[in-house]
Amino acid sequence: MSQTILLTGISGFIAKRIARDLLEAGHSVVGSVRSLSREAEVRAAVSTPQTDAQLRFVALDLGSDEGWDAAMEGVDAVLHTASPFPMSNPKDENDLIRPAVDGTLRALKAAQAAGVTRVVLTSSMVAIMSVDRPKGHLYGADDWTDTNHPTAAAYVKSKTLAERAAWDFVAAHPEMQLTTVNPGLVVGTPMDSNYGTSLELIERMLTKGDPAVPDLMLPIVDIADVSRLHVEALSRPETIGKRMVAADTAMRMADVAQVLKDAYPDRKISAKTAPKWLLRLLGFFDPAIKSILPSIGFQTPIDNSQTKSAFGMEFTPAKEAILASARAILSK
Repeated sequence: MSQTILLTGISGFIAKRIARDLLEAGHSVVGSVRSLSREAEVRAAVSTPQTDAQLRFVALDLGSDEGWDAAMEGVDAVLHTASPFPMSNPKDENDLIRPAVDGTLRALKAAQAAGVTRVVLTSSMVAIMSVDRPKGHLYGADDWTDTNHPTAAAYVKSKTLAERAAWDFVAAHPEMQLTTVNPGLVVGTPMDSNYGTSLELIERMLTKGDPAVPDLMLPIVDIADVSRLHVEALSRPETIGKRMVAADTAMRMADVAQVLKDAYPDRKISAKTAPKWLLRLLGFFDPAIKSILPSIGFQTPIDNSQTKSAFGMEFTPAKEAILASARAILSK
């Protein structure tokens, strides 16, 4: 059944793919951007002559109430993807946390006031994994990040607290029907060359020639799978009230680098793991490196069985998604 969907943050890497898939499924999309100056860019990336009339834009800001009530007019459901996603930690963690939490609550409150009860929220695997568990534990939908955990950097806190706020709001307003999608590192083929932070890790491995990579474990997921989970959740009532782990598998950064090294042997790509003592030393001079030190060696294997069962799907293999990213980056 065709619906009208408010898609927040439509200019983002994930949201552009969701927009394209919604339009191709016959839905109408109201896309929010901070500035309407990005409308042409997004239209060029996501719509076709056949679907262009199904797409319109509104200007919304996560930090302002202006426009949210009007944006809900005629809307059947909300896909809330908008959230700050920087490559490095800000000086003040609240510069990330407040927009993420406040923006999520603005979207939910405006939806509830307009009688729009169905919401799918883009959360993250980081809202699941920063918590100590016994060796061999698979991190899944029942796990919640401890925001006081040493690995809980500002972005981790922002996604965790925003998702917590969403579930608390729904508990207070039981008519609201919430599903969260919790992606890992989202890779794969972007809709255009404006992909921002999501693919910068792959781009760096391909182009910077770093002599080693940190011993970090990353859940990997293809953007096509992330989009499918958002779009299909709208027609799957069994996902209401659930958190959907969105990743194929968790890989060490050295293994990601090895996939790229094998595919591009002429490029200077290192699959060596940097020793922690060296990272500690570099951390004195580089705040970005200092911020990841607590996560070095932290093992986070994942359990995506609930998601696979609910959607009847197999995830795109992580290796395929990584190589799709590389092809897109090198072709731009």
